[in-house]
Amino acid sequence: MRSMRRYVGALALLGFLLMPMWVAAAIAPSTPPNIIVQQKTNQILHLIETKHATYEHDKAALYAMVDQRIVPYFDFHRMSRWVLALNWRTATPAQRAAFTTQFRDLLVRTYATALLSYSGQRISYLPYRHDPHSRHAVVKSVIVQNDGSANIPLDYMFVQKKAGWKVYDVTIDGVSLVTNYRSVYGHKIREHGLNALIADMKRANGTPP
Repeated sequence: MRSMRRYVGALALLGFLLMPMWVAAAIAPSTPPNIIVQQKTNQILHLIETKHATYEHDKAALYAMVDQRIVPYFDFHRMSRWVLALNWRTATPAQRAAFTTQFRDLLVRTYATALLSYSGQRISYLPYRHDPHSRHAVVKSVIVQNDGSANIPLDYMFVQKKAGWKVYDVTIDGVSLVTNYRSVYGHKIREHGLNALIADMKRANGTPP
């Protein structure tokens, strides 16, 4: 398995690329994925650099900001359905809703924590190609490390919804976020059941039982 530290470090850049600045205007639903990603990068780098000390000492504010600014760009329902795979079919509506909420909160906390580890990496974008008749698109980029270590490929899978383009998966260093969680959670569900997994996620997120 690839280094978790390397994987989590890349998550920081994921957060930067999708989170709008405090004063940034809302993104129009027609804005293509590559423009969404590229326009927000510089804004987020500036935001984190100027507010890093504040967020480092006030995690609640950091989590709230990430929840407000990142969540709208993700299709968590689709991600949750794909992560649970066959278990989604057998889950009750209440279990599906609970898992989706906890999965969203888990990623918010993960991204928020990773944001604070940013250390000046640069983003290089690959040429963007998209079939205008397709509702799906991929934005390919590379995290250029500033410490001499290997660069990290970072790709975003988008789907076009009525509200605009949404991320439904990310591959970091060739590893799919959805596939990675599907493997881990699938094992836990087989061992202890879906309710036990949701309870573990609630504890990790600090959510009351």
